[in-house]
Amino acid sequence: MSYAPMEIIIGWLYPKLMSTYGDRGNVITIERRAQWRGYNVTVLPLDQNSTAEDIKSVDIIVGGGAQDRQQEIVMRDLQGAKAQSMRHKIENGTPGVFTCGSPQLLGNYYEPAFGKRIEGLGILDLVSVHPGENTKRCIGNLVIEVTASPLAAELQAMTGIKPYLVGFENHGGRTKLGKVAALGRVVYGLGNNGEDGTEGAFYQNAIATYSHGPLLPKNPFVADWLIQTALRLKYQQEIKLSTLDDTLAMQGREAMFKRLKVDLPNAAGIRI
Repeated sequence: MSYAPMEIIIGWLYPKLMSTYGDRGNVITIERRAQWRGYNVTVLPLDQNSTAEDIKSVDIIVGGGAQDRQQEIVMRDLQGAKAQSMRHKIENGTPGVFTCGSPQLLGNYYEPAFGKRIEGLGILDLVSVHPGENTKRCIGNLVIEVTASPLAAELQAMTGIKPYLVGFENHGGRTKLGKVAALGRVVYGLGNNGEDGTEGAFYQNAIATYSHGPLLPKNPFVADWLIQTALRLKYQQEIKLSTLDDTLAMQGREAMFKRLKVDLPNAAGIRI
């Protein structure tokens, strides 16, 4: 008896409006790493032409960055039934990775340097405020130790070592967290606001972070966590992913840690 391969549907939030910093790379990384393991993958754009039912159908959600104007357009569209579907998916554990501007989309609000406050979906209890045009942007390489529970423990179980992420941040807004866990602790860089040492947020299975570059090619084990979590939720069974050769990605991480003079024993040599 033959069985159809498992399928993953990746929902890509507003790819024409929210892909400022190479966020396509995150989508491609998930897609390829799932395909290399024999899973069927569909990439579904979630944009102005999508419906609430389209949002309900996805297994992983990927959101990227946008300029203030584009973010306003997105927020005007992501209302009503579509907003309810997005809220339902995240509240019920659909895994996702939201980088740069999209965490502001999921937060309570974002106040740009110019113009009116942009109301968010209120899924993540955080607010983001741009201090003004004369304020320095938060730009540069970023290294964080993942501390959010249960994500940190699950990543460590997959890789065998404490999880660290390497990325690049470029944001004017400063984010303050309310009753939501930080994704991690800043080891190198500025993070959410350059003051409290936090970076990103984690809620249910949604990863929010200012780290792009993009994030997943530099940290492929996070893509694997998204795939594994999505399949487990969709098919209601334990999933063990086959091993891929990540030698080049791990060498890149090690080179970056050395360049930044960040001493993280075994952080680069992750085994999957």
